[in-house]
Amino acid sequence: MKKVYVGIIGTGGIAKYAHIPNYQKLDDVEVVALCDSNPEAVRAAAEQFGVKRTYCEYAEMLAAEKLDAVSVCTPNAFHMAPTIAALEAGAHVLCEKPIAINAAQGRRMVAAARKAKRLLMMGFDMRWSPDAQYLKRCADAGMLGEVYYGEAAYMRRSGIPSWGVFADKQLSGGGPLIDVGVHMLDLALYLMGHPKPVAACGAAYTKLGKRADYFGGFGPWDADKFSVEDFGVGLVRFDNGATLMLKASWAAHIAEDEGYVMLMGTEAGLHTSPARIFRQEQGTLVNVTPTHLPKASSYVEEIAQFVRAIREGGPSPVPGEHGLMATQILDAIYKSAATGAEVAIK
Repeated sequence: MKKVYVGIIGTGGIAKYAHIPNYQKLDDVEVVALCDSNPEAVRAAAEQFGVKRTYCEYAEMLAAEKLDAVSVCTPNAFHMAPTIAALEAGAHVLCEKPIAINAAQGRRMVAAARKAKRLLMMGFDMRWSPDAQYLKRCADAGMLGEVYYGEAAYMRRSGIPSWGVFADKQLSGGGPLIDVGVHMLDLALYLMGHPKPVAACGAAYTKLGKRADYFGGFGPWDADKFSVEDFGVGLVRFDNGATLMLKASWAAHIAEDEGYVMLMGTEAGLHTSPARIFRQEQGTLVNVTPTHLPKASSYVEEIAQFVRAIREGGPSPVPGEHGLMATQILDAIYKSAATGAEVAIK
C-alpha cells in the first residue's frame, strides 16, 4: 500500500488534538511536515509528535515537500489561501470548519478543488459519531417520512473561549454561530439530506461577552476586545418547504450546556443527544433508543475517512460544497441580524 504523506498548516489545539495524532494512528500514513507562522509553536508541536521538518511559510512547505494531503487548521480568516495553494500544489485538503469567514471565500475554495481535481473535505467531525451515523441510516431509509421542521443548537452557559482569536471578528468571522453553531447546522443539513436553503432571518446579541464581571468557565478573556456575538439565532427556509431553527451561545443564562439536532417528520422524529427515534406503532407512541452502538471517536473516523477517500479516489466524504452551504446560511443570518430583514440565499 502506497504511503500517504501529510502536511499540517496551523499547529494550534485542533491540530494537536484531532489531526496530527490521528494521522499517526493510521498504517502507511506519515505526517512529514508542520507549518505555523509562530516559530515557537511549530517547533513545540514537532517535538511533541516527532515530526522532523517544520516551516513558517506554507508556500515554502508546499514547494519543498511532495505531499499527498494537507490539513488546514488555521484561524478561519486563513482557511482560503492555504487551502487553494495546497490544492494547486496537487494535495488533497481537509479544512477545519467553517470553510471560510464568508461564502465568497468558500466559493473560491470549492472552485479550486474542482479545477485541481483534488478532494476538499470539511472538518465536520460530528457527522462521524456512532449516534449520528445510526440516525443518518434511519433518515436515508425513509423512517422519518417528510422532514418539515428541525432545530439545531449548541448552547454554552459560560464558555467564551479564553484562548486564540475566536472573539476577534476580523479573524474568526463571528462568534458562536460560526464557531460551534456551524457544527450543529452541518449535522442538521446532513440528516435532512441537504435541501436547498432559500432564505434566512436571524438576530445576534452581544450582551455578556463584553462584561468583564461575567463568570468565565474557560478562564478570563479580554472583554474589551470582544467583537463578536455571544448568542445568535436564525430561522432557515428551504425550497422543499422545510424550516430549521439554529441557535448558538458562548454565554447565556441557561440551566446547562446543550448541543443537539432535533428533526420532525411525518412518520417519525429524531433527536441526536442521545440518539433516539420517536414514532407511533400499533396505536401507541414509541421511542426507539439504539443499543450496542460502537465506541468510536468522531475525529479518528474523520481522519480515517479522508485517507480512505484519497486511497480509493474519492469522492470527498464531506465535500466543500457542504461547507459552502453552511456558510451561505450563516452569511444570511448575520446579514439579517444587521439589517432586520429576511435575506435570500442564492
